[in-house]
Amino acid sequence: MQILNWNVLDEAAQERALMRPVSTNSALSKDVRAIIDTVRTGGDQAVLNCTRRFDGIAPAQLRVEAKTIERAWEALDQSTHVAMSRAADNIIRFHRTQKPQEIKVEVEPGLICQRLVRPFDCVGLYVPGGSAPLFSSLMMAALPAKLAGVRRIVVASSPDEYGQVAPVVLAAAKLCAIDEIYCMGGAQAIAAMGLGTDSVPRVDKIFGPGNQWVAEAKAQMAQMPGGPAIDLPAGPSEVMVLADDAANASYVAADLLSQAEHDPQAQVIMLTLSNKMAKCVEAEVQSQLETLPRSDIARRALQNARLIIVQGRAQMLEIANIYAPEHLILQCADPEALIAGVQNAGSVFVGPYTPESLGDYASGTNHVLPTAGAARAYSGLGLESFSKFITVQQASKRALQSLGPCVQALARREGLEAHARAISVRLDAR
Repeated sequence: MQILNWNVLDEAAQERALMRPVSTNSALSKDVRAIIDTVRTGGDQAVLNCTRRFDGIAPAQLRVEAKTIERAWEALDQSTHVAMSRAADNIIRFHRTQKPQEIKVEVEPGLICQRLVRPFDCVGLYVPGGSAPLFSSLMMAALPAKLAGVRRIVVASSPDEYGQVAPVVLAAAKLCAIDEIYCMGGAQAIAAMGLGTDSVPRVDKIFGPGNQWVAEAKAQMAQMPGGPAIDLPAGPSEVMVLADDAANASYVAADLLSQAEHDPQAQVIMLTLSNKMAKCVEAEVQSQLETLPRSDIARRALQNARLIIVQGRAQMLEIANIYAPEHLILQCADPEALIAGVQNAGSVFVGPYTPESLGDYASGTNHVLPTAGAARAYSGLGLESFSKFITVQQASKRALQSLGPCVQALARREGLEAHARAISVRLDAR
């Protein structure tokens, strides 16, 4: 972990201090493009071949049988049943309040404008598997999708060491009333959902976090003519903690490590007001690492960690808004006073008793969030993410007579005479 003093760094060094450790490279883009092309021509068999190549094992068939999903829920221990159900209740409770309302306005006499809300017909949810099967990511996407009224929900998750979707992911699917699950991961899963195969339906929009291969595949699929939409740019996890001298160093260290254990490419940053706090947090991180099961992953991530000393809370917020973190934790005295100054962040965690883990699992907010600075322009997943909006307008003859000449004048100013004539042909009709 590096300890840096922001105000002795020149502009270039400050920029490097906030630089993410990973960026898409041309070789990765080329490899992902090749996988997508392979799935386009080879369909199901290509997905199975890619799965065997990249995961070392492949299922006998892509789709998971309904009885397997049922058994996974039944085999889950009671305490996990209770915990999952409580988390689901909170996610539903928070997201239900986000339901968008339809609009109908008479903007002028006889001219009615509306905005209609329509859920997507079919969406794909990507759930990372492997060493940390993120069943919580399934819940974060599936429950809002259900609330929004999406008709068909397709889940893809990579195989475990037995060539199966992790049972805990299947159990979460059962809880969310999802029964269409495919054992496939990586770029090939994104390609299958975006293009469609004999077994896997072509989806309208793809949701879910993943590694750089998944993120690149989502980006490429979204750029294809007629390709699926995607939720948001999502890469390796990241957290920024704002900690003054009132912060508890052990809490801060735990929050940094909770993101570092995700991925060797995850990034953790702390902004603090004193070298003393930076040293305390550094020592706490090293101490907690000793008993962390995923310490090898966390240690690699910590190579890109920064503990940055700044001057004052205003500068903390300035730097945080420049960085635009996925997760922003406020471990300061009177943390509520800082919220108004937060402009760019995926999700904010306020005070000593609000670890980022709450949002990851059970507070009710969504944990599918923009990374790599995308929080400057993107929001995290919400109910509206699963809907599209259609505008409608209807004018009476009198409304057209009133507004039509205005439209004609504007159209002719742009040199679009056919637009103007679409008005005049009606106004001149007897």
